[in-house]
Amino acid sequence: MPGMRIDLVAVIVEDYDPAIAFFTDVLGFDLVEDSPSLTNDGRPKRWVVVRPPGAQTGLLLARADGEHQEAAIGDQAAGRVGFFLHVDDFDASYRRMTDAGVTFVRAPRTEPYGRVAVFLDIAGNRWDLLGRSGA
Repeated sequence: MPGMRIDLVAVIVEDYDPAIAFFTDVLGFDLVEDSPSLTNDGRPKRWVVVRPPGAQTGLLLARADGEHQEAAIGDQAAGRVGFFLHVDDFDASYRRMTDAGVTFVRAPRTEPYGRVAVFLDIAGNRWDLLGRSGA
């Protein structure tokens, strides 16, 4: 349907500031919003949105609220890769991320769709780092 897009995807994190630092300083995302907000029952929280430069879809960094949400930190996709970061220069991005201490759980490999390596975000969720073959 015209006029539709996915705007945000929530990522449950332990705390806001380390997550913001990971996504902005390590991955190079932009901090789009960091505003005070309230939970459904009136407790303070923050509305924190990050997104890759120039991207339309962003991540809502949602601090875990309660045991049920805390149990989902790092396991939002039940151990599968649940997030996919496509980059223009795979090798440079891989080196920069490795130098910044990002944990890669699968080494780079070439697939029919391009280069891929699996890394963990600050919460422990699995991501594919994706780039064109030879890039």
